[in-house]
Amino acid sequence: MSHHFDAVVIGTGQGGGPLAVRLAESGRKTAVIERHLFGGTCVNVGCTPTKTYVASARAAHVARHAAEYGVLIAGDVQIDMARVKARKDEVIGASRDGVEKWLRGTQNLTVFTGHGRFTGPHSIRVDAHDGQQHELESDATFINTGTRPTIPPIDGIDRIPYLTNSTLLELTEVPAHLVIVGASYIALEFAQMFRRFGSRVTVLVRGKRVLTREDADFAESIQKVLAKEGVEFRFGGEPTRVEPLGDGVRIGLNEDTIDASHLLFATGRQPNTDDLGLDAAGVAVNAHGLIDVDGELRTQVEGIWAIGDVNGRGAFTHTSYNDFEIVAAHLIDNEPRSVDTRIMTYAVFVDPPYARVGMSESEVRKDGREALIATMPMSRVGRARERGETDGFMKALVDAKTKQILGAAIHGIEGDEAIHTFVDIMNAGAPYTTLKNAMHIHPTVSELIPTLLGMLKPLK
Repeated sequence: MSHHFDAVVIGTGQGGGPLAVRLAESGRKTAVIERHLFGGTCVNVGCTPTKTYVASARAAHVARHAAEYGVLIAGDVQIDMARVKARKDEVIGASRDGVEKWLRGTQNLTVFTGHGRFTGPHSIRVDAHDGQQHELESDATFINTGTRPTIPPIDGIDRIPYLTNSTLLELTEVPAHLVIVGASYIALEFAQMFRRFGSRVTVLVRGKRVLTREDADFAESIQKVLAKEGVEFRFGGEPTRVEPLGDGVRIGLNEDTIDASHLLFATGRQPNTDDLGLDAAGVAVNAHGLIDVDGELRTQVEGIWAIGDVNGRGAFTHTSYNDFEIVAAHLIDNEPRSVDTRIMTYAVFVDPPYARVGMSESEVRKDGREALIATMPMSRVGRARERGETDGFMKALVDAKTKQILGAAIHGIEGDEAIHTFVDIMNAGAPYTTLKNAMHIHPTVSELIPTLLGMLKPLK
């Protein structure tokens, strides 16, 4: 039997869940399909669980350095990994259950648990977990199926127990020696947190530096902090083979080897678009498996949208949620909004955090426009000195002619919050002088941003 809906949302991530509710509340007969865990990547294996681990790791780090603040703790700091995991499970369980309860409690919204696949541009078959099969017809369909870890095709990979960002979060003991393949955001966050838990950590970097999408000075600053805490880096260290070694693994690096108790792959993510029946819907994917969309998140097929990580227009929780807002603005609120005008911003939750908005220095240089630049070490920031956390620096870039802020980045204490002073000014389209002349609260990190902007000089 076929069921007709005004709208069907596939996936309950940070864009899909809120969109399904808004559509239902607008009077549309709506269905939402979830094949695995309600809440998607962020709630279950991404932001929420990893940030609980970051919090636990920071607590251990602060405890170890308590004597520097005049606080004496008897004995060594111990890590109970099972309790760390249990706390994480409690937090994500509450979030996941909250999402499911919210969806199931929304009037005009039908929840299907199972795998949804297109059988045509406006038809979807749901193979439900209870063995039933449902045929859905939809006037509007929204794809929000997210991504999964990419595992490189290394010789011997099928013979070893490797970890991903998801399975690493299920460990109940601290790894003796964690080797991480990859040197981007996920890799560095895990590297620092597990080093703080007490693991020996080695990061295998394929190239010559970490965080290749960021300016080299910020990459060096972040690496320096992690190295100071004991994280080891091996550059040009791309694995060529792996093999079992007792309860661990031996990793081949050209003519060398490295032995590890645990091996984590943090080598990127791939979209969950290969088992959706997109061919039947006429929806094409690009070479990376991503679904191309226009500024309103529409695919090339009328009546089908793609939001979140699968569209390649951002790979963060906040970009997925913003996708929902853009779609809802067009379809429900009659408000013109476009992803094409979105100013990208994000953070890497190492400690201290690294946050960025807009263009990097290397991008501004490549663009060739006349620009101004300013940098300031975090040691100038009173709050950083008071907290004893002076690692990192700030950077701002401004268009010399228009006075518009082109981009900014902060590696330093509370940088993930302070960056929003730049985000808001940039989205308002105001000149940098608006921020430069503003009065900020003392003592905060943000109070030094006007000072930073007062140091602008020509980018040479």
